[in-house]
Amino acid sequence: MARINDNFLKLRAGYLFPEIGRRVAAFAAENPDIAPQIIRCGIGDVTEPLPQVAIEAMHKAVDDQAHRETFHGYGPEQGYEWLREPIARVSYQERGIDVQPDEIYVSDGAKCDTGNILDIFGHDNIIAVPDPVYPVYVDTNVMQGNTGEAREDGSYEGLVYLPCTPENGFVPEVPQGHVDLVYLCSPNNPTGAAATREQLQKWVDYALEQHAIILYDSAYEAFITDPQIPTSIFAIPGARKCAIEFRSFSKQGGFTGVRCGYIVIPHELMGKDAAGNDVPVSKLWSRRHTTKFNGASYIVQRGAAALFTPDGKQQTRALIDHYLGNAKLLSDACRQVGLRVWGGQNAPYVWVQTPQGMGSWELFDKLLHEAHLVITPGAGFGAHGEGFFRISAFNSRGNVQEACKRIIACLGK
Repeated sequence: MARINDNFLKLRAGYLFPEIGRRVAAFAAENPDIAPQIIRCGIGDVTEPLPQVAIEAMHKAVDDQAHRETFHGYGPEQGYEWLREPIARVSYQERGIDVQPDEIYVSDGAKCDTGNILDIFGHDNIIAVPDPVYPVYVDTNVMQGNTGEAREDGSYEGLVYLPCTPENGFVPEVPQGHVDLVYLCSPNNPTGAAATREQLQKWVDYALEQHAIILYDSAYEAFITDPQIPTSIFAIPGARKCAIEFRSFSKQGGFTGVRCGYIVIPHELMGKDAAGNDVPVSKLWSRRHTTKFNGASYIVQRGAAALFTPDGKQQTRALIDHYLGNAKLLSDACRQVGLRVWGGQNAPYVWVQTPQGMGSWELFDKLLHEAHLVITPGAGFGAHGEGFFRISAFNSRGNVQEACKRIIACLGK
């Protein structure tokens, strides 16, 4: 008899966003006349067309595949040099950050990488996650067998949870005890909080002292407009010896349906084997990457590379500015009805406290049924997310303006 991986049976209910989809689908089925009016500000999926430079580059890449002289089959698993070089130069070196092209591994998205990275780490690590947290960090550790059973509040035995609250600005503080791996996300999903240089330095100092590794999700760095906020963990002295960074073109260039991201692993980052010997983490990831992955599509990588051209940078900036404009409108609407609001300035997410002690799923149902608006309940991101909800700014300007009217009408009573 074929045995399954019993760790999957520990997972609570469905993944957050399919559960939201189930509730919305049920409401739409019961109210077919209302269904077309539903505005979705829940899942963080982009809505605007891809930058024109990416479209043109991918069209040309498709044409390349029509001729033997320009045809491309399997490419380098780590990614083409003509993509890794501008990533290193534009995203890091021009900002004074030391990252080299051969430390970059192109993939089909940061979500995959944040889960796949667990393949190269052992099962006896103490792992810390923020709370509230992007569900992938927790669920992939459950699947990997790095946790115990689920508790009543949805947390898992065996994980160290780092509370993110209004008191600490939703940026987790370093723990009192030892951990081996810690997930950080800045700008944060779901809270929109962006860690300062001083906050990140504390984490780097902690990781160096504890011989820990920071798994730093920087998928939303393109939304940082405050020059005082670091765009990379590697802007912090010492981080090259204790951090891995994950990035994505999903939000920077609207590639959610195209799929392309990358991971940065410095050469000097070391882990320990069972005998206590230093092992370069990049070599382990390279082995994993080349064994389980045949490389991102040539066509997609051409589109991603175009984003680093002068026109590409201008067009992606316009895309980011559009979503940040949406975030400001949504933030202002929530404040207008007296709600406490965080995020929305250096991030595309607005994090809001529910009114009058209302539960986050209770508020989800209220906005769906009364305002025909979909948001994300904070409880889906962890125990400390209860009492909050997330609004995604990824939408058209017209939909966001209408969503603001509905928020004011529904919650301003």
